[in-house]
Amino acid sequence: MRADNIIRDMSTSIKTTEPRVSAQFFSQPKLLITLATLCCALWGSSYPAIKIGYALLGITPNDIPSKLIFAGYRFAIAGLALLILAALSKKPLLNLTRRNAGQLMLLGFTQTAIQYVFFYIGLAYTTGVRSSILNSTTTFFSVLLAHFIYRNDKISPRKAAGCLLGFAGVMVVNFGDGLYDFSFTLRGEGFIVIAAFVLSAASIYGKRVSQQMDVMVMTGYQLGFGGLVLLTAGYAAGGTLREFTPASAALLGYLAILSAVAFTLWSLLLKYNPVGKVTIFNFLVPVFGTALSAICLNENIMEWKNLVALVLVCSGIWLVTRLPQVRSRHSNPADTLAGSASSASRPAN
Repeated sequence: MRADNIIRDMSTSIKTTEPRVSAQFFSQPKLLITLATLCCALWGSSYPAIKIGYALLGITPNDIPSKLIFAGYRFAIAGLALLILAALSKKPLLNLTRRNAGQLMLLGFTQTAIQYVFFYIGLAYTTGVRSSILNSTTTFFSVLLAHFIYRNDKISPRKAAGCLLGFAGVMVVNFGDGLYDFSFTLRGEGFIVIAAFVLSAASIYGKRVSQQMDVMVMTGYQLGFGGLVLLTAGYAAGGTLREFTPASAALLGYLAILSAVAFTLWSLLLKYNPVGKVTIFNFLVPVFGTALSAICLNENIMEWKNLVALVLVCSGIWLVTRLPQVRSRHSNPADTLAGSASSASRPAN
């Protein structure tokens, strides 16, 4: 009996120690900066990559079913790769309750399937530069939703000012050649903004789900399920990928790896850090997106409206996600680290 008690105490100690080690590891400032920047660079590169994929596969702007298939293969492959890696790492893949399964299906349906239906269609009807700027409204939607969901995350004057700046940036990027020439279509720019709203809502839900299961397993299942939904809808609507070549296959593989790596790392950072510390890096997505779209797609980034919109959006995101400064100058660093780790584990962030 005494030996059994010792073994039980050791296993309990290991289980309680592992989250602390993970929290300390993923809370390191240099690692946080490196991983968050990597995620934003990967997401920024997806804008030109998807448009190049349309061209390689011969998908026209009106061929919505084929776009769904293209997106479906990307996320199904990404989810399968993550689940295989999780199995090799001996993570609990099948230790799911009915509630867990339902949560994963809902997360995959919203964050992957529904969001990317709007994103892929919208991207075909607007430029990569515009898309990357408009999609950054995810941060502002998250702030607004958090105001109504969490008691300790209400909108402050600083956050309100940031949201207004971001909205101004979205308006500026849609101006045409003249000051009163406003260009905005529901199927193009509108769908990109809708995708941003869906992503922000699903991300808040995903943070709560991640507190109950392994992040890699959660991401693998939600990407895989969302990918299957997109594939089913695409083929049922008559879509197909006809011009499959080694180049298009390589691009699809890159997009799948991009999704697997970026979503897993970002979920880990959100799980073990306060939301504000992570989301502040979102301003890098339109920076990478506009730069890479200009390089890869020969789009004009130097238009005044793109530059002004980029400055407004980035300034707004910085205001919204800027953490308040600690008043006490003599606080204990160990207490600060412990407080950050504990607050990172709360869904209310």
